[in-house]
Amino acid sequence: MKNKPSQHPVPKGFSDVEDFTMSDTWRIFRIMAEFVEAFETMSQQGPLVTVFGSARVQPDSPVYKEAEKMGRLLAENGYGVITGGGDGIMGGVNKGAYEAGGNSIGLNIELLHEQVPNQYQTHSLFFRYFFIRKVCFLKYTLGVIVFPGGYGTLDEFLESITLVQTGKINRIPIIVVGGDFWQDLFTWFHHGLLESGAIDEADLELYKVVPDADAAIKYLLECHRYGVQTTVKE
Repeated sequence: MKNKPSQHPVPKGFSDVEDFTMSDTWRIFRIMAEFVEAFETMSQQGPLVTVFGSARVQPDSPVYKEAEKMGRLLAENGYGVITGGGDGIMGGVNKGAYEAGGNSIGLNIELLHEQVPNQYQTHSLFFRYFFIRKVCFLKYTLGVIVFPGGYGTLDEFLESITLVQTGKINRIPIIVVGGDFWQDLFTWFHHGLLESGAIDEADLELYKVVPDADAAIKYLLECHRYGVQTTVKE
């Protein structure tokens, strides 16, 4: 007996999707290789602090100069820096650390736009997958410093405080530089999230807002003096 033809026609493009999913098994090995290479490199780098911020800031802007100062201060106090490896804030931080003789790491990502590795990296890693790069930002850091930025920076900041809030990483200092830039967001945290019961009062203490790089390094050193540091939990 012949099989009856399907009553549900195959959606246009379905065969392409099927071919794509057939390659998932091999993609797992590529993901594993990217994790292994990143872990082997990052585990050898010593004390590190991750700095997030916009790729679009120009070198002649005040916030770039402040980022450059941040990188220098971190290096002078014995920290290596981790950035996304691009221009703007990332380039400023890498430049400050590099010129101060510090460890200056760039976690570069393959993107269609914006991401061109800056020249101030002592160690450069290149990622195809965002989620692997995100793990490396936080697995090996003793703190997070957030400068002004766009969607990517906002995502990285919120993920950092979410992982601390949910206990997926231990408590680390999360320092936001430039309170004026973030003021509308923090107002919404208070009057939107807190007042609606979406977060608790204690969740507003998961990050510290400071005006500049000097205040950021001062707070970071105070935190580590009292033992507030971490790696990602196993």
